[in-house]
Formats: sequence, C-alpha cells, structure tokens
Amino acid sequence: MAKLGKLKNKLPRDKSAWVLVIPLLIIGALGVMSFGKSGSLFNMPTDTAATVARPVELSFSDVLRRANDIKTMDIHGNDASGVLKDGTKYTATITYDPELLSKIAASGASISIDASRSFWERMGVWFPIILWVLFLWILLRGPKGGISRSIVGQNPTKIMTGNVKKTTFKDVAGIDAEKQELMEIVDFLKNKDKFRALGARVPRGVLLSGEPGTGKTLLARAIAGEANVPFFAASGSDFSGIIVGLGVAKIKEMFEMAKRNAPCILFIDEIDAIGQKRNTQIHNDQDREQTLNQLLIEMDGFANNTGIIVLGATNRADMLDPALLRPGRFDRQVYIELPDANGRHEILNLYANRVKLAADVDLMAVARGTTGFSGADLENLLNEAALHAVRVGHDKITNEDMDEARDKIMMGPRKVRKIRETDKKLTAYHEAGHAFVSQHYANITDPIHKATIIPRGRALGMVQHLPIDDKVSMTIAEVRAQLSIALAGRAAEELFFGADKITTGAESDIAGATRLARYSITTAGLSNKIGLVAINQSTTFGGRSALEDASEKTAEIVDTEIRNWLDNAHTDAKKILSQNRAIVEKLANELLKRETLTGDEIREIISGKKKTSKPTKKAPPKTKTKVSKK
Repeated sequence: MAKLGKLKNKLPRDKSAWVLVIPLLIIGALGVMSFGKSGSLFNMPTDTAATVARPVELSFSDVLRRANDIKTMDIHGNDASGVLKDGTKYTATITYDPELLSKIAASGASISIDASRSFWERMGVWFPIILWVLFLWILLRGPKGGISRSIVGQNPTKIMTGNVKKTTFKDVAGIDAEKQELMEIVDFLKNKDKFRALGARVPRGVLLSGEPGTGKTLLARAIAGEANVPFFAASGSDFSGIIVGLGVAKIKEMFEMAKRNAPCILFIDEIDAIGQKRNTQIHNDQDREQTLNQLLIEMDGFANNTGIIVLGATNRADMLDPALLRPGRFDRQVYIELPDANGRHEILNLYANRVKLAADVDLMAVARGTTGFSGADLENLLNEAALHAVRVGHDKITNEDMDEARDKIMMGPRKVRKIRETDKKLTAYHEAGHAFVSQHYANITDPIHKATIIPRGRALGMVQHLPIDDKVSMTIAEVRAQLSIALAGRAAEELFFGADKITTGAESDIAGATRLARYSITTAGLSNKIGLVAINQSTTFGGRSALEDASEKTAEIVDTEIRNWLDNAHTDAKKILSQNRAIVEKLANELLKRETLTGDEIREIISGKKKTSKPTKKAPPKTKTKVSKK
C-alpha cells in the first residue's frame, strides 16, 4: 500500500497559458506590422524633415483628372508618389489601371514601377505562419509526445490524503442505512484478502444519488477516511472545455494518477455533466460523448485487483447513460433519501456540538418541524439561528432564535413595511379561518405550531403545523381535511367581509389545493369517477401542463372532478366557520392584538379554557417559591 504522504502524481507543467498568449502575440505582431508598413511607427518625422513641405495627398479621382499635370510617378504596390509639372510633390493611393498609366505616359510623364517587397511586407506573410506553427508545436508537444499531456495542463483532480483532517462515519448522521450499505467498500479496502479468498469482487463503482444536500460528497469522503486511503476528487464540469479532446485527456490522466496510488477512491461529483444519455441527433455534443466513452473504457479496463473504487454522485440518476450504470462499471446504486425525524434529530445533535445552545432548546421538536430538510438545510438552520442570536444580543441560541431561523428559511425574511389596517384585518381573519378549521380536524391532521400575521417573503401571514412524525402516505379523509384547511382562508374572507371583498391572498392556498386534488385524482386513484387509473402529467412547451395517457373526454372528467373536490372543500370550510362565527372572530381579534399566537394559545381561545398552573404552597421564610408548570 502506497504511503499517503508520498503520492506519485507528477503533474506536467501548465502550458495552457500559451493557448491564449500566442494568439495575442500574433494579433500584436500584425498590429506592429501595420504601423511599420504605414511608416507611422518607425518613420517618425525629425525636426529637419518637419521644416520641409509635406507632399500633397491626391485621391484616385484627382490622379484621373490631373493625369496631364504629372511629371514623374514612382509606383510601389498601391502607393504612388512623384512630382507635378509645377514642382509640387504628391502622394496617392491607386490601383493597377493600364488605361490610366497609358494616359499619364502619353502626357510625357516618367513612370517607374518597383515590384520588390519591403521587409515588413515579407514579415507580414511569414511571421503569422511561423507563430501558428510554434503554437501548434507547443500544443502538440508533451513529455511523452502526446497531445494529452500538453492540453490537460494542470489536472483538475483534487487530492486529499492523511495530511488533512479526515472525515469518518462519525461525521455523517441521519443516513444509517446508507452507511451500512457502504461499509463493505471500507472493509474491502482494509481487508481485501478476505474477499479474494472467497472469489468475491467488490463493486468497481458505486453511484450515490439523491436530493441536493443529503450528504453524498460527505459520505464519499467518510469512506476514504475510514479506509485510510488516498481520495481523488473531481467534478464532472472539469472535463469540459473549449478544446476538443480535453475531457478525454483529463480522464486518462486522472485514472493514471489513481493507478499509481492504488488502493484509493476516485470520486466524480455531478457525474451527470459527462455521463448523460447518448443520442443519435445531428446536433449532439460529440466531445462530451467521447469523454463518456473514455470513462466507460477506463472503468471497465483496469484489472479487478487494482483497488481503485470509483464513486459517482448525482442529483439526476435518471439522465445517466445505461452503459455507465451496467454491472462492471457502477455495480451498485445507493439512493440517499432525505432524513426522517430521527435522522434529522441526529444531524442536529451532530451540528449542535459546534454552537452554544440554551438548555431549554428541544432539538427533537426542531426536527419534527423541519420535514423535508436535508442535512445541509439543518446545518444552515443552526447557522441562521446563531446569526440571529448574535444580532439580538443572546449569549446562547434560544428557542426564539430557532423559530426565527426556521421561519426565515421556509417563508423568507421578515418584511418591514407599512400595511393598511384593512389589509391587516383581512389577513387576520384569513389566518384565523385556517387555524380554526385546522383545529376542527385536529384528530387527523398535524397540530398547529403557531399562527402569525407578520409578513414574510411574499406571504402576509401563515399558519404553521408541527408534524408529530413523518408521513409516507395520506388517507382520503386526510386529503379532504387538508383541502378544507387550505381553502378556509378564502371562506373566512367571504363569510366576514362579503363576496365582493375577497382578496388575492388565497393564491398560494388555491394552487396547493389544486395540486393535491390533481395528484389524488390522477395518480393516487382516490376518485371514484376516474377509478384506479394512473394518468401522468407532463409539462409542454411554454410551461403549460397536459395529461398523458388520457383522452379528451377523460381530461374533461378530471378537470370536472378537481373542481368538484375543491368546491366541496370550500363549502365544508365555510360551513364549519359559519357555525362557529363568534369564536373565529375572537381568534382574529387576538391575532390583530398580538400578531402571533402559539398553538397552545389558539387551542385555549377555541376551547375557552385557559391553562392553570398547580397551586403552590406558601413558602417558608428565606426560601424561594417553586412554581410547577404543566
């Protein structure tokens, strides 16, 4: 096994700068020659020459008109000079015209033609050719005589060895199943003889796919850290460039480095940049396909016992070429899912060691309220909470800081703007409608975390729910309850202000309810009229949606059914609110007064019962009274 501190990768010197320097030299040389040819650069007039009268410049028309006045004419290329019969010197630019020359000669003028070329004219022909030959020679020349070494220049592969801080599986949390799947890779790199004894072959390649921020790169580094082997990292975009063949050369160089330092791990991030499916279209990317072909050859070309394991990471595994995913190349695919509540709790505990948390911060409650967050999102959540704590002067991160950070990430920063009292009142009743209907369906929906009318992002207010656990499916009763909750804001506006005072504030509510209804009807098979039929939805040109695998009649039934579901949900929400008008109005007034209500406060207002603390006994002298809280 090669020592980690003495890698044998001797990269060639970077000659890529010549690709830009030499063309600039050519352009500069041509500019110098143009000055030299005109005489403006090297033939500057001296003080003596300045006293002599400058020759008269004649146009071609003047030469034609004054042909009989010319005494002498010396022609050099397209430049002509001489003396007129009155003794005036002249210069002119002419073209070769036998008739004009005959007319001038007939007037008795003396004509001389110099067909020789000057030094600058000769250089104008040969100097660019010499520079281009030099440019191609530098481009094609390399230490081994091949184009690959000179074109590649500096290899993009980043190398991490034992000299840097190692990442291990202890630094990765929330994806225990995926870590267990990759433990075999670590075991092979540590004890490969155990596998060879049974004739087992460890996968040559492992593809890590999943949502952005789920820890694919971190997991790859942890594998290298656990196995204590060199880790070579590159990005798919590193293998593309303006020069054809650049990607192929870099792929060759990268695998040569890996072979010299085996056993090792070779990691290619965003591999979809070079591994997309090939096609037969005329205007396809030939250079990218050649780079992919070279990667296929290298992955299937080295021997089984070299100890090189290729790890690829992508967010779009469906775009990869089938030849890249076949056994023998990427033998194993590991999909890294977004963490569940327990996984998010583990991730928060891991990152919490880097910050100062107050003792009353419940990270499990934070994990429950961050459904859909990736590991990167959770790390950003703690960082935003720390920034907010510093901004308001806290010495530790409190629950208030965590709530503010979560709201900022999910809804946007708090808006400081003047809002009309009418709009504020409409928003309060709108959010009160959401909150009351949510509490009405409390037995089948997630509990309310808080309701607020403080503007954030594009929203003027919101009602947040805090899931008890992660849900992987929904019953039809839950779907209908969610639709009623979504449309309860519009229903409250109609009930308390009238149909002519409804606002555009329900835009996102209607869009979300429509998506949920369409999914339930066309994909989940929850509609009796459509039945157990899956109708895919595709996005057509211009961003419009259309139904696939459906006739026009079926599409009309789908649209009608969606409309019926939403109308029924709206009617249900309006009925619930109208039957409890006084309580909803009280809830809206409290929102106007306090701007933000917690879930417990909302439940107290709706139930009409306040939480009472247990009575305390009279404390003896010189002792503090202890108050127990429920």
